[in-house]
Amino acid sequence: MNTVIQKRSLADEVAAGLQQQISAGVYKVGDKLPTEPNLMKAFGVGRSSIREAIKILVNSGLLSVQQGVGTFVENQIADREPLGTRLKRADYGELDEVRKLLEIKIAQKAAQNCVDSDIQKMKGFLDARKKAATTGDLPGSIAADIQFHVALAEASGNEILLDLYKAVAAHMESWFMKVNLDTSSFIQTQHMHEELLKHIRKGQSEAAWNMAIAIIDHG
Repeated sequence: MNTVIQKRSLADEVAAGLQQQISAGVYKVGDKLPTEPNLMKAFGVGRSSIREAIKILVNSGLLSVQQGVGTFVENQIADREPLGTRLKRADYGELDEVRKLLEIKIAQKAAQNCVDSDIQKMKGFLDARKKAATTGDLPGSIAADIQFHVALAEASGNEILLDLYKAVAAHMESWFMKVNLDTSSFIQTQHMHEELLKHIRKGQSEAAWNMAIAIIDHG
């Protein structure tokens, strides 16, 4: 699989650069950051990107702004960065690892907790996944695959798992579009997803766990 570099906004790049400098001790707690013009020159970006980057780091708890005085380092480690913000600047490879780990546990829990309505919903998405894959519809295959796994997370009965999976999945569509040139992978793994659903329907949590691993190992 080719390495894919995630495109980030200039503000995200500046925020990541400043965060790295703070973590490395270039700027210590209590230090005042350089002025906006100096930061603009250092990062080669405009004023709006600097201001947005500062806002990101203020929200994460790293910086504080004193009007008329300047911007100061509050902490060396972010402690209040919203999950959505963190995922937005995450590497796609790391996101994919988290997604796969979640899917294994979700499959096990879904087998333990699903009800008939969950099964019907997941079957509908699997049917849509198969149709899109066999007709060469890559965006449709990806959408149906994500919907299937979100439905699986709903069937797990664990709202935290569901929220985590939704947060990660929301950032994965463009990654799937880049690593899949066609729908062949979706065709090859369709029967595995159908077997996974069978195990879940029968309440076979261990078999569901193992099938989720097999799907992941397939790539």
